[in-house]
Amino acid sequence: MIRSTTILALRHRGVTVVAGDGQVTHGDQIMKHGARKVRPLAKGTVLAGFAGSAADGLTLFEKLEQRLDEFDGHLARAAVALARDWRTDRVLRRLEALLIAADRGQMFVLSGSGDVIEPDTAVAAIGSGGPIAQAAAMALIGHADMDAEAIARAAMAIAARQCVYTNDQVVLESLA
Repeated sequence: MIRSTTILALRHRGVTVVAGDGQVTHGDQIMKHGARKVRPLAKGTVLAGFAGSAADGLTLFEKLEQRLDEFDGHLARAAVALARDWRTDRVLRRLEALLIAADRGQMFVLSGSGDVIEPDTAVAAIGSGGPIAQAAAMALIGHADMDAEAIARAAMAIAARQCVYTNDQVVLESLA
């Protein structure tokens, strides 16, 4: 289990949002409060967030960006290629992180074991606070009259109150 953060991706009313908290921990110590674990890629057409080792997550951003360039921004093809590389490359397979990537039409959770999971719902989350944020976002989508960004911020706030590896300094990127 990646015990390091909360990354939440959701699509609601035509808007895709990826949000992540800013806390970086090392063991039981908080090292940083305002890290950016969510980034736009492919000239702003894809959003990605990582949970896990910071260096490994940044490496995955770089590798996904390369694959998106190679496949002209086609997220599904880039995600499958990255997962294949991640699983088979001697160096990459040691990376300790998970990745969420989303564009206006698709969303994927990627792992080093070769997983390329497109969730059944319009919500996905990773990291130690991921299940909390995902449940909160799904409830808010179904029962509150809120836009995508408000839902993501509220779900992340709920996760921050419940998960010691998640803080309330949220970085949010969106695609309309």
